[in-house]
Amino acid sequence: MEAESRPAGESLQEATQRRLRRFSELRGKSMAAGEFWDIVVITAANEKQELAYKQQLSEKLKKKELPLGVKYHVFADPPGAKIGNGGATLCALRCLEKLYGDEWNSFTILLIHSGGYSQRLPSSSALGKIFTALPFGSPIYQMLELKLAMYIDFPSHMNPGILITCADDIELYCIGESEFIRFDKPGFTALAHPSSLTVGTTHGVFVLEPFNHLEYRDLEYRSCHRYLHKPSIEEMYEFDAVCRPRKFFQQGFAGSDIPSLKLEAEYVYTDSLFYMDHNTAKKLLAFYEQIGMLHCEIDAYGDFLQALGPGATVEYTKNTLNVTKEESELVDMRQRIFHLLKGTPLNVVVLNNSKFYHIGTTEEYLFHFTGDSSLKSELGLQSIAFSLFPSIPECSTNKPCIIQSILNSTCSVKPGSVVEYSRLGPDVSVGENCIISGAYVKTTAVLPAYSFVCSLSLKMNGHLKYSTMACGVQDNLKKNVKTLSDVKLLQFFGVCLLSCLDIWNLKVTEELFSGNKSCLSLWNARIFPVCSSLSDSVTTSLKMLNAVQNKSTFSLNNYKLLSIEEMLFYKDVEDMITYREQISLEITLNRKQSDLETSY
Repeated sequence: MEAESRPAGESLQEATQRRLRRFSELRGKSMAAGEFWDIVVITAANEKQELAYKQQLSEKLKKKELPLGVKYHVFADPPGAKIGNGGATLCALRCLEKLYGDEWNSFTILLIHSGGYSQRLPSSSALGKIFTALPFGSPIYQMLELKLAMYIDFPSHMNPGILITCADDIELYCIGESEFIRFDKPGFTALAHPSSLTVGTTHGVFVLEPFNHLEYRDLEYRSCHRYLHKPSIEEMYEFDAVCRPRKFFQQGFAGSDIPSLKLEAEYVYTDSLFYMDHNTAKKLLAFYEQIGMLHCEIDAYGDFLQALGPGATVEYTKNTLNVTKEESELVDMRQRIFHLLKGTPLNVVVLNNSKFYHIGTTEEYLFHFTGDSSLKSELGLQSIAFSLFPSIPECSTNKPCIIQSILNSTCSVKPGSVVEYSRLGPDVSVGENCIISGAYVKTTAVLPAYSFVCSLSLKMNGHLKYSTMACGVQDNLKKNVKTLSDVKLLQFFGVCLLSCLDIWNLKVTEELFSGNKSCLSLWNARIFPVCSSLSDSVTTSLKMLNAVQNKSTFSLNNYKLLSIEEMLFYKDVEDMITYREQISLEITLNRKQSDLETSY
């Protein structure tokens, strides 16, 4: 399929919309060889998550929401120790080799890392980050469709190899009318986005070889001297990563909503996705086959890319500052990867007119969907997306965001809140900055500001049950303590967890927590009631939330209680998909009825 012709001076918004239109034309159509990706791989943390992803992919293909004739795969990490996205990459290479033998030598492959539990955006925990809904499209786009749309020009300008990306980020870019991003060089090729030095401290930063062009171009092919992983600002200066302005550079910083980069501002180039050619992939696969099994977390960015470029040194292998968990063999494994990859080229595609967005936390999610984010205009995000809900005043800057939901006309949803895949009945009031997902609120209810409410279907002993996680959008589910005496350091909805347990008439015992008893957190606290119906589940969890806010009592003693960790184990993906489909059908029928009435 030929690319849609591109007007000169095309803006970031126009370029993005053009890619979305092209992808929309491909949905449900069979792809010829070379027209799209040969293989799309999604990684999963375990077999349970793998099954959930496969179920959702199957539904999408059945409903023709994706291009057809493409090989879609989900590969789970092996059981045992966490292996990180670097380990998941190695594991995926082995799976491809087993499935295709030498045939995959000629394939263009998209590898999307989606193996986490999304603890910072738990509305995506059950069904996966790559299936996070976005407020546009009919049917609603999820992150998977957006990824495929934004990378739509890549496969036809790529040598056989693998493009590696993460499920919770978005790269938008605009380049010249006759230009394409090419992934045709040996070794690694990474995209680079101009960013502030502050943004650079939380990303990978490229130290580029000298360049003799005085003027910026939208697309520049550069060589990388070395790659710094989450460096301090001092390190950026020390290793000459900081760039000084050249002429005619007017677009905003990546990952920000600054309308233009002031010409006097210093900046760095930060990472997003990267490509490895097939020979490099084979080298990594041979290494993985040799070591047999991983027992530590490997980072595809920090551990692969830091080994590249002529300026790379082995010192980084001993720096465990940005490591989640330091296993005994981590340093040795890093050093072996360094010596394996040292001397491999790192090519950089500089996109001077680009933006990088991350949507992996509740704060980012609410800002980009409801706040004054430039992403809204660039992607065409809607305040009411494929939903039945009374209109929202146009003059409002901060609006709520309603995605595939049915809300009674007497409902009210305050600005800054997101409601997805939910039904809200008469006189339900949602406060500001809330996230409501998969819920059914039948009767009058008040959801306090900054509430996080997410319902899951469960299969327990062969019976369908429901549980609703209810907490604060700002609660840190990952924060953990080692002993029961330190549980007082955990907070639920801004209140000491010990005080909440008193309100719910629960005791602090080891039985209160699931899983690892030396890692106690809101994630594995057994505080969420199990109910026989979805609406009862939401009502009960709201009562426990309101009891904390009002400092009243609400006993949970008579309920079967689960942690979020356990809810994910018992989740019934099929029932959650069915619930979403029922909402979709009702919205579609309502719209058809409205169209008929209008035509008369």
